[in-house]
Amino acid sequence: MTDEIQFRAGFVSFVGRPNVGKSTLTNALVGEKVAITSSKPQTTRRAIRGIVHKSNGQLVLVDTPGMHRPRTLLGERLNSIVQTTLGDVDVVGLCLPANEKLGPGDRFISEQLDSFPRAKKVAIVTKIDAASRPAVAEQLLAISALRDDWEAIIPISATSNIQLDILTTQLIGLMPVSPALYPSDAVTDEGLEARISELIREAALEGVQDELPHSIAITIDDMIDRDDKDLVEIYANLFVERDSQKGIIIGHQGERLQDVGARARKEIEKLVGKQVFLSMRVKVAKEWQRDARQLGRLGF
Repeated sequence: MTDEIQFRAGFVSFVGRPNVGKSTLTNALVGEKVAITSSKPQTTRRAIRGIVHKSNGQLVLVDTPGMHRPRTLLGERLNSIVQTTLGDVDVVGLCLPANEKLGPGDRFISEQLDSFPRAKKVAIVTKIDAASRPAVAEQLLAISALRDDWEAIIPISATSNIQLDILTTQLIGLMPVSPALYPSDAVTDEGLEARISELIREAALEGVQDELPHSIAITIDDMIDRDDKDLVEIYANLFVERDSQKGIIIGHQGERLQDVGARARKEIEKLVGKQVFLSMRVKVAKEWQRDARQLGRLGF
């Protein structure tokens, strides 16, 4: 049996500046929402694994927090997650948007990849539907010159499903010959509570400005599955860093918190396949992004 028809499986990590489309790409390849998405940078806070199943192979996608120069202890820990993850993967996919010229942040991340010689490097040019053909061609040339060890440079659009099949085929071809690493029905190794927490945070991120997105953290106190009522009760805490932020999240007469709850509940019901009762309490954990003890309590 030749390598071409042997089953291949392994790990690929998507890296890049914040907000270049890594989570959107992960969800598009998996075919299900396993990573939350937002227009706010640094949305992803954990190394989330999504699993892609094909007849000839299996890809375990590790969606990492965006690499950046950290300003808080949380930022340092997010960068540490990226560094730890990259030491264990077979392929690193550096995501570079087609509609933005290469900048110092992209070059910084590319330089960081030199620390991981084991991993094969692939350039993934995202958001090609948001750029003109000449702009995409210019970007491809610039990315080609960025490194001389690219295994492939693949332009795609996750939102418009452009060339995702080509990307999947190329990535599987770079994986080692291996049996499947996860069961055929697995889409992620994230636990249910963690996924629900993220869906609540995603809903809370919409419409907030300035530093507030980074100040939001979610914990789950309790989940009760009421089989007799075909209902899941969820009791969650939404943490912010300052009293003024608490007021913003709650909104006038609680309207904003109600809206967050309605949007989160809609996504959670898709996930659990039942009606959801969601109770949220907004709490203040002062400057938690800079406090090692509080970071630990919040799961970082």
